[in-house]
Amino acid sequence: MAFTSFLGRVLFASVFILSAYQEFNEFGVDGGPAAKALKPKFGVFTSHVQSHASIQVPEIEIKHLVSAAIFLKGIGGILFIIGSSLGAYLLIIHQLIAIPILYDFYNYDSEEKEFNQLFIKFTQNMALYGALLFFIGMKNSFPRRQHKKKVPKTKTV
Repeated sequence: MAFTSFLGRVLFASVFILSAYQEFNEFGVDGGPAAKALKPKFGVFTSHVQSHASIQVPEIEIKHLVSAAIFLKGIGGILFIIGSSLGAYLLIIHQLIAIPILYDFYNYDSEEKEFNQLFIKFTQNMALYGALLFFIGMKNSFPRRQHKKKVPKTKTV
């Protein structure tokens, strides 16, 4: 049981770790292809937040967002493999920030090709988010093991 749990965590976290590794290798000076893909989506997201929620979003360099994503996915994935709740929380933070920005199917008409592609990726990432919540819920539902103190045997004469 312990090995299958470990193997499951490795396979699950590999999605995040491999993504972080690829983004790290392509980062360059400006944030690489991830920053180029994120920039227009982040602009649309901030304009939606500012117009609908009347919240002023501070000016953020896209390469800093990409480096934060690399950190959250890489460190979170490694900690998740060893069974740490902190790793799951880091991955949850990443998912909460990335999902609405990257998979903005709601900005497209339902007949457009991009709508279906983004909606499928959105639902897949929501499933990953749900699995992380499940992990934390299961981790917190089991009481921690308490080692029983051995009671010394009484000597009978």
